[in-house]
Amino acid sequence: MSLLRVILAILFPPLAVIDKGCGSIIITLLLTLCGWVPGVIAALVILNKKECD
Repeated sequence: MSLLRVILAILFPPLAVIDKGCGSIIITLLLTLCGWVPGVIAALVILNKKECD
C-alpha cells in the first residue's frame, strides 16, 4: 500500500480502490455516501487486504 493510495483513500475513497474490481468500488462508494468515515475505513481495509495467488 503506497502513500499515494492512502492519501487518495482519505480524500476520495472510491477512487483509491478503482483497480480492485467493480464490487469494491460499489461497496466503497455506498459507504462513502452513508458517511465519509465508513468509506475511508472500507477503502483502507480493501487496500490492505492481501491478494490470493
